[in-house]
Amino acid sequence: MAASDVRAELDSLLVQLLGDLEELEAKRAALNARVEEGWLSLSKARYAMGAKSVGPLQYASRMEPQVCVCTNEAQNGLQEFRVVRAAAQNPEEVGPREAALRRRKVLTGIPEPEPEPFSASQNPLHWFGILVPHSLRQAQASFQEGLQLAADIASLQIHINWSRNQLRGLQEKLKHLECGAA
Repeated sequence: MAASDVRAELDSLLVQLLGDLEELEAKRAALNARVEEGWLSLSKARYAMGAKSVGPLQYASRMEPQVCVCTNEAQNGLQEFRVVRAAAQNPEEVGPREAALRRRKVLTGIPEPEPEPFSASQNPLHWFGILVPHSLRQAQASFQEGLQLAADIASLQIHINWSRNQLRGLQEKLKHLECGAA
């Protein structure tokens, strides 16, 4: 490969890396804004409902995750993070790399005790009452958007690290080509 081809590839990779870094900075700023907005909305809800009405004492005794962060490999071999609803993941969707416990059917005639009715799609806002202030709903939405942004940032950071390694490799290759030509 000629030195001019390596330089062209190096230039295109550097432009892509700078674009990714700019996107990373924008997403980090958006994440910070969503988190700040969420905490501000949460403090407004505490003010509206009373300090003791919004706090850890109102959390459910048995919490279930609303979302899960999953990883998968993209076409280029890099890991991607994505946020999926916890209820959307069935035992059939669990891949061979993911560890999961599965309930086996009991063949004996002994009936199993019924677990407490708890739907995975239950809204955590209902822990604080049925008619919650709008600021509490805004806080929930802000934190959910922040979670999605955090997954995007993690995926982008992996891509940036991969691009940096590629860039270093091309720089070394260019250095060897120029030293060999001289």
